[in-house]
Amino acid sequence: MQNLILSTTRRVAAASLVMALAAGFSWTAVSASQGEDEDDDDRDGHEMAFCSRTADAALKACRAEVKDDFWIAIGNCINVSDPADRRECRADARADRKDGKDLCVEQFGARLEVCDLVGEERYDPDFDPADFVDPNAIGHTVAPNPYFPLVPGAQWVYEGGDETITVTVTDKTKLIEGVTCRVVNDLVTEDDVPIEDTDDWYAQDLNGNVWYCGEIAKNFETFEGDNPEEPELVDIDGSWKAGRDGAKPGILVLAAPQVGDAYRQEIALGEAEDVAEVIDTTGTASVPAGSCTNDCLVTRDFTALEPGVDENKYYALGVGLILEVDMEGNRVELVEFTTP
Repeated sequence: MQNLILSTTRRVAAASLVMALAAGFSWTAVSASQGEDEDDDDRDGHEMAFCSRTADAALKACRAEVKDDFWIAIGNCINVSDPADRRECRADARADRKDGKDLCVEQFGARLEVCDLVGEERYDPDFDPADFVDPNAIGHTVAPNPYFPLVPGAQWVYEGGDETITVTVTDKTKLIEGVTCRVVNDLVTEDDVPIEDTDDWYAQDLNGNVWYCGEIAKNFETFEGDNPEEPELVDIDGSWKAGRDGAKPGILVLAAPQVGDAYRQEIALGEAEDVAEVIDTTGTASVPAGSCTNDCLVTRDFTALEPGVDENKYYALGVGLILEVDMEGNRVELVEFTTP
């Protein structure tokens, strides 16, 4: 209950800051008055508000993207021949612009909540290759992380709604910023048709923490009327890599989590901004392929890119993630676990 109260308090605080922005009273309004293209680095009174200033920069970038999308849409509308369809096209573009502006402000508020959770310091983790283990030694001379055993051949199969998610630790590795990462494949299917195929890159440090170093996410759609009607690659949204375009690694799961721990799991501003908060280490959960009684690790996971969308994740010792539950009570459950 205490963690729920704290979470609610943070949301109220973030909402208040967003209202202050709208009213013109936050320091971000001061920076905005200097011009959209000006750098606000080390302005008097804000030298330490690195996280909030990052949120402000992302807000400006979001607004610029909404503006760009609007004018591209208007350009497309110009080339619609039918006057009624053209009017509808423009109306849709204006509606999308409004929704986009609203989302920008909501994301700003969510980023401020993250700042309240993780602090205002610069996010610049020390990603030193000397601090990481050889991934080929995990499960042999190096003990795996108790909540995510990165041992080749380990496989988790989850089911939720119409989707089946298969996570497989491969025998492949990838060198990122001098750190040798293990490649883990995450395949999402619906009615046996792939809709997302992702290679995630993870590394375990000397303390047993598992770091998230990036991913390449391939998203597929099937379009009615195509012949043959096959999954088609439509985008790689969500893809990022530590060291590329300012992206930085984060912690996927801690080796010795404590209630109150909060950490960024990934940071590629505007693309990947997942955060986790440990809310319990004595949880209980049961699913078809695993259970934990009074020793579940429970985290609250969310991203500023999708404000208000939270989920709780349950991890069992020696198995890993067994259950995800979103705010509506929808469950993704582990139905099969294979060890090498």
